[in-house]
Amino acid sequence: MEFSGLIELNRHVEHEAQFLQGLLAEIRKAMVGQDALVERVLIGLLADGHVLLEGVPGLAKTLLVKTLAESLHSRFSRIQFTPDLLPADLIGTQIYDPRTTEFTVHQGPIFANLVLADEVNRAPAKVQSALLESMQERQVTLGDTTYPLEKLFLVMATQNPIEQEGTYPLPEAQVDRFMLKVLVEYPSRDEERRIIDLVTGDDMPEIKPVVTPEDILRARDIVRTIHVDDKVKEYVLDLVLATRSPGTNGLSHLGPMIAYGASPRASIYLVTAARAHAFLRGRGYVTPEDVKQLAPDVLRHRVIPTYEAEAESITTTDIVQQILDHVEVP
Repeated sequence: MEFSGLIELNRHVEHEAQFLQGLLAEIRKAMVGQDALVERVLIGLLADGHVLLEGVPGLAKTLLVKTLAESLHSRFSRIQFTPDLLPADLIGTQIYDPRTTEFTVHQGPIFANLVLADEVNRAPAKVQSALLESMQERQVTLGDTTYPLEKLFLVMATQNPIEQEGTYPLPEAQVDRFMLKVLVEYPSRDEERRIIDLVTGDDMPEIKPVVTPEDILRARDIVRTIHVDDKVKEYVLDLVLATRSPGTNGLSHLGPMIAYGASPRASIYLVTAARAHAFLRGRGYVTPEDVKQLAPDVLRHRVIPTYEAEAESITTTDIVQQILDHVEVP
């Protein structure tokens, strides 16, 4: 891209990204701290990628998604996943009317703009399969008919990493459908004090819708135009390929730690998420730092560790960080 065109694109992106300030202001009424978490959820919204939030109970994962939904003029569904959940509870069902001898369709909560799949790993395989079609194909099949979902459709799922009783590990195919897997951390002491003041105060703040689905869809179109230099694309490839063949990238010590590396979907999502990250900062171009910031969230659930790594308490986050530290930044 010519320099003059890049300057014009940068101005355009900076202007179009201003609507996010109002959205962030509404979210900040209910959220204290967790800046990285808020940013990752917005990146999922702008990049049209589902987000998996993992953290212990009480870290405001559900609150963030609900607050985001209240800030948008959109349809929101919260689905509490439990072991006795059925696919029909998610996607809906056909109901037979004996008077007309016809079936009528009752649409389930998946027919919404934002879907909160709370404790997603508590549902059995059949429900996971129904959710998989919705996430990947953006459609639902009821009987012989396929129904398209909304243009603005995003699944934000939560799971608890410490309680395994009564849970069903997510299939690798489904985990791979999430653009980002975000680890939610504890707040700092100052943030937790502000949380106490906010929650135990006289009035909880009222969240008002300030953004429409059309605003988000228009922003997504702009995100897709953000410039990605060839050197940045090569950097993305270097990172992803290092998860598959660490020995050829000077990381031979990681070879015994990785059973399977990231798929090409990781490369695609890393570029797409980096574009959304640049949009959040009002830039019309992606920098290597955008890629480096998002690589852990894009790669950590796509790298499968070996038993040896697990025995040595080496996590996929550790593996990805070593790759980031070693691969040369352009």
